[in-house]
Amino acid sequence: MKNSFGQNVTVTVFGESHGAGIGAVLDGMPAGIPVDEGFINHQLSLRRPSGDISTPRVEADNYIIYSGVFNGFTTGTPICIVIPNENTQSKDYTADRFNARPSHADFVAYEKYHGFEDYRGGGHFSGRVTTGLVAVGAIAISALKQKGIKIGTHISRCAGVNDAAFTDYETEIEALNNKQFAVLDNAKGEEMISAIKAAKADCDSVGGVLETVVLGMPVGVGEPWFDTLEGLLSHALFSIPAIKGVQFGLGFNIADLNGSKANDQFEVKDGSVITKTNNNGGINGGISNGMPIVFSCAVKPTPTIAKEQNTINFKQNENVILQAAGRHDPCIVHRARVVVDSMVAITLCDALSAKFGTDWWLK
Repeated sequence: MKNSFGQNVTVTVFGESHGAGIGAVLDGMPAGIPVDEGFINHQLSLRRPSGDISTPRVEADNYIIYSGVFNGFTTGTPICIVIPNENTQSKDYTADRFNARPSHADFVAYEKYHGFEDYRGGGHFSGRVTTGLVAVGAIAISALKQKGIKIGTHISRCAGVNDAAFTDYETEIEALNNKQFAVLDNAKGEEMISAIKAAKADCDSVGGVLETVVLGMPVGVGEPWFDTLEGLLSHALFSIPAIKGVQFGLGFNIADLNGSKANDQFEVKDGSVITKTNNNGGINGGISNGMPIVFSCAVKPTPTIAKEQNTINFKQNENVILQAAGRHDPCIVHRARVVVDSMVAITLCDALSAKFGTDWWLK
């Protein structure tokens, strides 16, 4: 099992949903980056369950920084953050040990690891493991901010309800990053929340789409072929549980346009090179062009639901009916957005270090 990502700045996740704890190691970050523990707590709070639209399992996320930070700054050595699990109910998963939850990892995990996997709460496949990514991601986000690079994500669609579109990236990103339910239009957010509650009442779940913007990326980051900036970001994003689609700029819609409409025409404005449109999402030839990087992620409905579903018992190799027990989210879109921001930040730190070296971060 490979649990590490990155070349220059790497992240490794560890732990299981119902084990003693979970966490992450962030390696390759240069010395001298400020570490704001209040900001780490803020980021973790955005991932934490919130009321009726989330799982009843609420963890305090009392993290411990074991290494890599001294006197409020990174030391240049691996940053290890451990987060204890303090609110588990493992008995919920005993009765259905060998019954595969549809669209979950139970069956494939059993086949890959021959029954030795920790199945409780999804084990290492659980979204709980993303908590470590958010903790170390907060450090990566802080490093990017020092270089004038900002990341923001909103719930562009959830349960079939569309949010408003971005109109002012700079101010709207700041507002989103302080919202528990990250929408641009609060009225649309209330519609989404009502739809999530309705799905929960019906023992069901819903999904949605997250739209992310990165401001301030310098020109020239990324490689032309196998390490394109879109490729690196997509690799990172698809590691997040429930992400089933990623598109940049107009994405699939660009296929319906003529080149004269799809092309982002260049111009010089106030001495800087910009494009009049941003249909390609700030990346040309796999390399950042200086415009905002814009992409969207499709988040599937939470697979574990309380409705009866047809499935198999993979131990007995027979068909069964499953009505899943346990504590689960009727929607994870609102909690996933900070995980997206975190993985994007870690990936950009990796790509920027490849382009400029580690000393660039302190210039």
